[in-house]
Amino acid sequence: MKPKVDPITLEIVGNLLMSVSEEMGITLVKTAFSTNIKERKDCSTAVFDAEGNMIAQAEYVPMHLGSMLDIVKEVLKNYKKEEIKAGDMFVTNDPYSGGGTHLPDITMVSPVFVKDTLAGFVANIAHHSDIGGMVPGSVSADSTNIYQEGLRIPLVKICSEGAIVKESYHYIVLNTRTPEERRGDLDAQIASNHAGVRRLKEIILKYGYEYYKDCTNSLLDYAENLMRHGIQELPDGTYEFKDYLDDGGTNSPDPILIKAKITISGDEAIVDFNGTSEQVPGPLNMTYSALVTTMFYCFKAFVGKDIFSNIGIYRPIHVQAPEGSIVNCKLPVPVGQRIDTCQRVVDVVLGALAQIAPDKVIAACNSVVTSAIFSGTNPNTNNYFVYLETIAGGSGAHSQGDGLSGVQVHMTNTSNLPVEALEKEYPILIENYRLIPDSGGAGLYRGGLGIERVYRFLSDKITYTGLGDRHKFSPWGIAGGYPGAPGQFLYTSKGKTEKLNSKVSNLDLQKNDLITVQTPGSGGYGDPKKRPKEKVLMDVVHGKVTKEKAKDLYGVDVYENAEGY
Repeated sequence: MKPKVDPITLEIVGNLLMSVSEEMGITLVKTAFSTNIKERKDCSTAVFDAEGNMIAQAEYVPMHLGSMLDIVKEVLKNYKKEEIKAGDMFVTNDPYSGGGTHLPDITMVSPVFVKDTLAGFVANIAHHSDIGGMVPGSVSADSTNIYQEGLRIPLVKICSEGAIVKESYHYIVLNTRTPEERRGDLDAQIASNHAGVRRLKEIILKYGYEYYKDCTNSLLDYAENLMRHGIQELPDGTYEFKDYLDDGGTNSPDPILIKAKITISGDEAIVDFNGTSEQVPGPLNMTYSALVTTMFYCFKAFVGKDIFSNIGIYRPIHVQAPEGSIVNCKLPVPVGQRIDTCQRVVDVVLGALAQIAPDKVIAACNSVVTSAIFSGTNPNTNNYFVYLETIAGGSGAHSQGDGLSGVQVHMTNTSNLPVEALEKEYPILIENYRLIPDSGGAGLYRGGLGIERVYRFLSDKITYTGLGDRHKFSPWGIAGGYPGAPGQFLYTSKGKTEKLNSKVSNLDLQKNDLITVQTPGSGGYGDPKKRPKEKVLMDVVHGKVTKEKAKDLYGVDVYENAEGY
């Protein structure tokens, strides 16, 4: 920390910067048009210094950090500083040029000028429910290259000195199946950045630009020092772990190996992914920026959860991954569902770190962003719709207690869409929405439960794309805890039910067909036989554990111990 920046001022400035990000996020959510942003909050916001270093990120979706890590430096690489003017705004979504991690995530960046000095940047990112491509929703289980996944937007201006660049704006809107929704969400992103520019300028003017720079540099150094201190407390050594994705999509049906070797040496960590599967002709590939983002999350969660979220965290962490692997892919492979690979990378890294400190690591979570994408014409409005939902699951148990049920985990943080909002806007009825009994792994502390959501369709000619994982490889337990239940997709038509693969694209549905989505549970912690009988009985009462499993896994006969319940 620079001695001329006192700790109290540093804390105040850090929280002020976070408030800028949070106000941008609130503006984006409150003004958005799509349910995906206004209800599920599938968006993120951040503040950067004049050199492109991220200095604050609001607590929305950790995965979006990967879409913003290099975005400002990409702006500075493509535009000379004298070419950047107050009121400019840049837009991009391309994973292969530093602009994102998959195409539906559109990022916007605005410079912040104070007295003609370029003093910083603000940025936001929002997941758009459709950006063109071969299927509605722009993520397909059978894609083989990124050109099938939608429009790649190069880094261009969408606003110039305060005025919208109509050519850029209309080009994006033209290449989507839902143009009115895209207009509403793009306008919300523009409004979000306007709010961020205004608030950041106020902070810089209050402290003066030179002192403000000292504060932001100190915040980066402070985050780095705290992360180094946290790593230094871990025992030196090398720790390995591996896990699998069910497959890489319908064109890559074999299990996909994710393997990591973590070396702790003093106050630095090396994470090596050599031995991980090669990139696949399917949507599960990750760009390197997505991998870096995942490491940022893992180490912050493990050793520095109270550290300000800025790029200083990453300085002591070194990530190695073979180019052309599924965790460091090369153009032109698709990346639409890269989030599930990121989730499995988290499981692998935490599995390795559990060898160091099992009391600080949770068991495997559902660790998948189970996506249900429905599209068709709404008979109530005669408008074409693309509806995207990601459905939560179980969070792993840990040394301090049971896992959480029905939550998003790790690299995602979106909300479950309320049934009322869904049924009001789309020709879909929710037949059932519940936690799945026995889906949480047994243990001294029980894993969190997965969700079952059953959709009935109220009109013909609706299509369904389902993207899931952990249908084959269950979430593992820790310290003797049992694994959680895997997920599954079911399709019911004319009274007949069939099990679908974990990844399916463009399934044609008719009126009164059903799609059942069951998300994975999560692993348990510790020996189930040591769980207090009272807790097992309450689990049965609350429908989280069946009577049969209470006896088989926990050794508790509900009928013998039910007095008073």
